[in-house]
Amino acid sequence: MSNRLLSDPGRWAERQARTLLESHGWCCVEERWWCRYGEIDLLLVKGVGATRRVLVVEVKARRRCGIDGWGMTAFGWAKQLRLARAIHCWLEAHPWSGCCAVQVSLALVPLPPNPCCIRWIPIHWLPFEAVDQV
Repeated sequence: MSNRLLSDPGRWAERQARTLLESHGWCCVEERWWCRYGEIDLLLVKGVGATRRVLVVEVKARRRCGIDGWGMTAFGWAKQLRLARAIHCWLEAHPWSGCCAVQVSLALVPLPPNPCCIRWIPIHWLPFEAVDQV
């Protein structure tokens, strides 16, 4: 195992997800973006003009599949609310994104020596209605 993985498995997992997405044409515009509501692990864009999309990725690194379903319990309601608010904050700070479709995905990244692939779970249920209460 590399020293980088041992010292920061979360950062290693983010790098794996980013590398895979970039190999599929996505361009990273932000990593570990912070605002008062929290952090967004990865923000990527793909396409031009009317077809431009923004992808927000929440990365969870796990050693093995277990009772928490590869980290799904770590993405509870409170975390979802913070992420929804952070996304709203990022969109407000980047007016060019107003015409983009926004997708959100949870990347569940297995840590070595686990041979499994990254599991991608599209997130359609973020509590965006709570953002209006900010």
